Amino acid sequence: MSIRTALAVLIALSLAPPATAQIPLIVPIPAKKPKPTVIGPPPDATPYEAAVWPFPPPEPKSWWDDKRPKPNEAADPLGGRRVRRGEQPATLDNGVTPSTYRLWGLMPLQWQLLRGDEMILELWTRPSNSVRQSVTRIVVRGGGDTFVQGRAGLACCEAGIGRRMGFDTELPAGSAARFLALKGLPLWASPRDVRVVEPDAADALCLEGTSYDLTLATPGRAVTLHRACDPAEIGEAADVLETVLGAALGHDPRFDVIFPGGANFANARGAYRELTAGGGRLKVNPDARLPPPGAEPAPGPEPDPTPPASSPLGSALPSPRPPGPSGSRDGGR
Repeated sequence: MSIRTALAVLIALSLAPPATAQIPLIVPIPAKKPKPTVIGPPPDATPYEAAVWPFPPPEPKSWWDDKRPKPNEAADPLGGRRVRRGEQPATLDNGVTPSTYRLWGLMPLQWQLLRGDEMILELWTRPSNSVRQSVTRIVVRGGGDTFVQGRAGLACCEAGIGRRMGFDTELPAGSAARFLALKGLPLWASPRDVRVVEPDAADALCLEGTSYDLTLATPGRAVTLHRACDPAEIGEAADVLETVLGAALGHDPRFDVIFPGGANFANARGAYRELTAGGGRLKVNPDARLPPPGAEPAPGPEPDPTPPASSPLGSALPSPRPPGPSGSRDGGR
C-alpha cells in the first residue's frame, strides 16, 4: 500500500461519526435466583426443633435450670409480697379458678395481697353471640401507682384461649383518684344477680347481649356483681364500666376492636334512670346461680328408722303441691 493510500484511510477514519467508531458491548443479564421452595423449618425437623426454628434448640437441661427474665412491674404490680402473720388474701366468689386466670396470662386474683387503701377492679366481658371475651384489671397500689392489664381472646373450642393477646401498662400519675372514688358507690351493696321489675309488667328476660362480671377487691374483702344484657341492669354499673374500660382502650387496636362503641354506656345509664324514675327496680334474680344440670344433691341426714305412728283416717294433712318453675307452690301460675 502506498503512503498516499494509507493517509487517505487515516483521514477517513478520523472524520467518521463517533457512533460508527464505537464497538458495541454485550452486557450479560444476571439469571434470576430461584425462589425457595420451603418456607419454615425443614420437613424432617422434629417438633422440638420446629418450635424454635430458625434458632438452634436449647440444651434440655438448661431449659429448666437457666434463669428466666422476670415479668415487668406492670405485669405483676403486687408481685413479690410475703404473707405477714395473720394476713390472708380476700375470699373470692367470682367463679374464676386460678387455673383459668393462668390460661388468660393473669396472676390469679385469689393470690393477690392488698394492704392499706389498695384495690383491684376486675371486669369480665362476655358477649352471648360471640366467643370473643375480654378481661380488664385495674390495680391501685399503695402510694398511688395505678396499672391496667387487658386480655382478649377466643374462649371456645380449643384447649387454650385462641388468638389471645394482652397488654400491661402503668397509667399516668394521678389516675388512682378516679378508681378509689368507685369504692364508695352504693352499687357494691346491691345483689349479685338481679332482674328488672317494672310496675304492671312481667319480669323481663334477656336472652342476647353482653354480660359483665365486676369484682371489687380490697384488703380482706371482695364483692362480685353480675350484670346481664338488659340495659337497665348494665346501667346501674355504668360508672364503673366506663371508668374501667376507658382506661383499657387505646393501648392495643386488637383490644379496641372488640368494643366498637368504645366505653360509652350513656344509653344503659339512661335506661336505669328511667326504670327507677317510673317506679321500677332491680330485684334479686331467683334463677341465678342454679346448680348445673346433672349435679348431685349434697348428702343429707339419714332417715329415722322408726316409722311414725299411724294417724286416724282423714286426720292427715294434705301434702303440699310440688314447687313450680319459679319456686312457688302454685304450680308456677
